[in-house]
Amino acid sequence: MRTVFVFPAAGLDETVGTLDRHLPGRRLPWVMEGCLYIDLEVEGTDHLFTDWEPGAVAALDAALGYHPSWGLQVDVSGRVDGTAEVHRMAALLLRGGGVAVDDYSDHPWTPREIADGAVVGGLRFFDFRANGGRDGPRP
Repeated sequence: MRTVFVFPAAGLDETVGTLDRHLPGRRLPWVMEGCLYIDLEVEGTDHLFTDWEPGAVAALDAALGYHPSWGLQVDVSGRVDGTAEVHRMAALLLRGGGVAVDDYSDHPWTPREIADGAVVGGLRFFDFRANGGRDGPRP
């Protein structure tokens, strides 16, 4: 299973409302396109930031301009490529701003970088193919 963390600029209630409207009938986790499992993580209550390196948390805080108290953990089924689905999910959840962090870099990806296919440190957002077998930094 591959993981992406999403930190929308929208508030928690608005984000939950967006997920409920677009993915009705199931919550915690919400399931998108049969292969993305989206769960709410709250710092101090759940496991948000438990396995993150301090530098990754600092980069996230700097990108957002504050330390988030919640985020969405998106697990991507290993039975599918998932790239298109992850990009659609990021576009939906980050349409008002925010950032996403994937398993392959500590870079907090903005919606513009994701949409434009920006390359940072030799990788694009959710670029498991280019990451190949190397042990890249993980949050």
